[in-house]
Amino acid sequence: MAELWDVYDKKFNKIENTTLVRGGTMTFFHASQTKNIKILKPNISNHDIPLIYFSDKRENVLVYLSNAIEKFCKEKHFKFEGFWHKWGPYGFDKDSKLCLEEYYPNALKETYSGVGGYIYSCDNISTYKELNIHIPNAYISDRPTKVEHCEYVSDAYYEIIKAEQEGLITICRYDEFIKKRKEWLQKTIRDEFANSLLAPDYRFFLENKFADILAGK
Repeated sequence: MAELWDVYDKKFNKIENTTLVRGGTMTFFHASQTKNIKILKPNISNHDIPLIYFSDKRENVLVYLSNAIEKFCKEKHFKFEGFWHKWGPYGFDKDSKLCLEEYYPNALKETYSGVGGYIYSCDNISTYKELNIHIPNAYISDRPTKVEHCEYVSDAYYEIIKAEQEGLITICRYDEFIKKRKEWLQKTIRDEFANSLLAPDYRFFLENKFADILAGK
């Protein structure tokens, strides 16, 4: 993974514990289901501090247009008032291309089909240097950030499949994934469930989507 905060060029200007990144020809993208955002504001993240996440690749933020855990829980009328746990079934290949993986059958369509959202673009961001998230082409900021442009996406699934067809991302579908990484998935799900006592939404999701694994099958 790229060491994001150790790499700088002439567009970067240091400001205390942040770095002001001037886009120039670069654009920074952020996905959300909230419309009419003029100023992006840091929110509590899986890193337990308020942050905004950006990528300089539009295709890489498509996965954030829907959260499988939140969507599933709401569809099943699971009552929850806290911060929804994030589900990130993706990784990156040796060329830093995003690979979206299906950890259960039909996961991609269930999560993204028919889901709309917004992709916000920013020209300048102040990056937060106290944390290295080890995600290629990703940036984090703890500062409110002005939005320059907003794109409405009517169907996240369509956009993800389009990105795959254009060679911008890859998708490892469940049948292929489970042949290669079944043991890893079983161990990961059991570990995640054991460590999720304080995340009832996450436990509900895992119990339903991976019942066989949790039952030792």
